[in-house]
Amino acid sequence: FGALLLAATPGTLAATDDGVPIEVGARGSWSVSCAGARVRYVAVRGGIEVPPVLGGRGTLLGAGLGGHEGRALRPGDRLPVGEPVGKGSSRRGAWPPAFDLDAKIGVVPGPDLHRFDPSALEELLIREFRIDPRSDRVGIRLTGPTMLRVDDDRGVSCPMVRGAIQVPASGALIVLGPDHPTMGGYPVLAAVVGASLGALGARPVGAAVRFVAVQ
Repeated sequence: FGALLLAATPGTLAATDDGVPIEVGARGSWSVSCAGARVRYVAVRGGIEVPPVLGGRGTLLGAGLGGHEGRALRPGDRLPVGEPVGKGSSRRGAWPPAFDLDAKIGVVPGPDLHRFDPSALEELLIREFRIDPRSDRVGIRLTGPTMLRVDDDRGVSCPMVRGAIQVPASGALIVLGPDHPTMGGYPVLAAVVGASLGALGARPVGAAVRFVAVQ
């Protein structure tokens, strides 16, 4: 699956499959494939000119805020493009290095280890998991071994952070993403360190995930 983009005016676009900018003329089209990817980002020179909400132009689907009418895009939607910054300049910034999609994901254990069987942390660090198709910006769900808990879901709701690995009653893992809830009551077995968030978020559906404890 993918997307077919039609340009009302000439512009420059790029996608994360290869990052090579292309020029599209008025009424020109561009097809973006999502094959093998869980997320595909498309950039247009000048940006998408939607009203900023809470300091950003992204869409928070759960709250119906930001982006284009606070919802997912539909066939036929028209998106205004902003004025390019530094128009006329041929300078381009360097692309950041690609994420290592085979690297182990660094985690800091805790803080709720007392709510798990003593074997849970060891299982987290020695077993392999995979990206579940149900993953989204709220949380990356992982399939694989389940973590044994020693309590029910009566824990006090606590502040959550991006990267927290929550474990609901099923024992499956959910790594909270950028649109995660601010509070949560599921116990947190560990938290992904900031340096590994990009490498985890970039992995396609079905990709392998292994964790390693870091200081």
